[in-house]
Amino acid sequence: MAGVNATVGSLLGFLHEGPQSGWDLMETARSRIDGFWSLTRSQVYRELAGMAEAGLIVTDSTGARDRRVYRLTDEGRAAFRAWVGETPGEENIRYPLLLTLAFARHLPPDRLAEFLTTHRAIHQARWETYRLQDEQARAAGASPLDLVTLDFGLRYERAVLDWFDGLGDVTGNP
Repeated sequence: MAGVNATVGSLLGFLHEGPQSGWDLMETARSRIDGFWSLTRSQVYRELAGMAEAGLIVTDSTGARDRRVYRLTDEGRAAFRAWVGETPGEENIRYPLLLTLAFARHLPPDRLAEFLTTHRAIHQARWETYRLQDEQARAAGASPLDLVTLDFGLRYERAVLDWFDGLGDVTGNP
């Protein structure tokens, strides 16, 4: 499998922790990287098939509910090491609210206020989730490297919340 992409790389990384089914891998991704990297179920299963064909993983056994359980091969470990050792690409912000705000003058003020309220609540909930995960990870003795993505998430969500709080009333409501 030439040129491991980020989806394959992350799946290989999760499989370093032990054999997992596709469903397990989706749950692991949701809990560990969902705040900054998204994977769809169809992507995961498509990539797992390609990874197995390329010899990066093998089906270990059938787990609960006839789920295939995948484990890494030596080739998979080597492919992961090569992928994780590459210089990461630049981030690309895709923030639907900001796109909407670029054209907000075409919205009724109440609709704009609704969008802002909804999105602030989403970021507040994410900040609280990250805070809880951080507390749990620290209590479990996580290493500083294990905490860097949580730290980023906490700082990012705090910055976004501060941004929302600094907006004032941009909706034009009296």
